[in-house]
Amino acid sequence: RVFLRAVNQFTSVLNRFFLDQANFELQLWNNYFHLAVAFLTHESLQLETFSQAKRNKIIKKYGDMRKEIGFKIRDMWYNLGPHKIKFIPAMVGPILEVTLVPEPELRKATIPIFFDMMQCEFNFSGNRNFHMFENELITKLDQEVEGGRGDEQYKILLEKLLLEHCRKHKYLSASGEMFALLVSSLLENLLDYRTIMHDESKENRMSCTVNVL
Repeated sequence: RVFLRAVNQFTSVLNRFFLDQANFELQLWNNYFHLAVAFLTHESLQLETFSQAKRNKIIKKYGDMRKEIGFKIRDMWYNLGPHKIKFIPAMVGPILEVTLVPEPELRKATIPIFFDMMQCEFNFSGNRNFHMFENELITKLDQEVEGGRGDEQYKILLEKLLLEHCRKHKYLSASGEMFALLVSSLLENLLDYRTIMHDESKENRMSCTVNVL
């Protein structure tokens, strides 16, 4: 709780003194995001790993602090405005870590940041595409799922939210929809692959490997 209050102090200072064009400090903002993500993903806050009684006790006394800091990360991202492009693709991995935390409200609040990143790269890169974001998300997703994160609910929500946002966008509707479906099918294959790695059957393992490739 003390750490959370300290991080909240940093957010107000960053917004007040280090956001406008003249005083923007890239390294400071970078440090802030990495600190907030490290706090949110810290093992002592992963309530799913505790017994129901311990979980209830923590929620009653402190609430789910991951949500509080997660919503702050989201707000701080949107505050960046034109500076966002400086954080792509470097921030894709840390934001992915946040969205993979199995808390439904947190996921719903943070997955749309991915669409914002796509849109941002599309508008500011000069290439009218989002290849940097795309490559980074696919690479990091592979690492995270292999590390044991991600689940079926995540796959469904990620596809749903990305499709919803892309379909509303004049220029991203086609390429965005294609990307959302690609990521969803990749995630499905990665989850299958993770499950089957402990399977005795060599054929099943081989088949899953081919699907991922």
